[in-house]
Amino acid sequence: MTPRLDYYSASPKAMKAMIAMEALSSSLSIEQALLHLIKIRASQLNGCAFCTDMHSVDARRLGESDRRLYSLVVWRDSNFFNPRERAALAWTEAVTLLCESHVPDDVYAQTREQFSESEMVDLTIAVTTINSWNRLAVSFRQTPSA
Repeated sequence: MTPRLDYYSASPKAMKAMIAMEALSSSLSIEQALLHLIKIRASQLNGCAFCTDMHSVDARRLGESDRRLYSLVVWRDSNFFNPRERAALAWTEAVTLLCESHVPDDVYAQTREQFSESEMVDLTIAVTTINSWNRLAVSFRQTPSA
């Protein structure tokens, strides 16, 4: 796949805002290891090879196991994820696939059991930020380097 354009050079001002949003979302209350799981799962759902690759590499650097990363796509059927991670992954999917589910009440309740109100907002900011990155990378066909 050939990239369509370099969005960093095409609109530096917009990308500066995206980078600031990324920095903010990464500095909020959600632990870094969980942030990478969220970013990978949203990227899988959005078909973003670039972000899936990048955050898998980052997660490994933080000590995430290959086994858990391989199982992330089928997390519901795996016993590798704890209740907090499972709630975050369910929330990530519901927010990412907003038009399909409008974030069901049971997903909200499951997530609320594991996260404070502040953490719920921070989690949602993290999900919306990675979804924005995914939309840029997929739209302009950014691919991982070999």
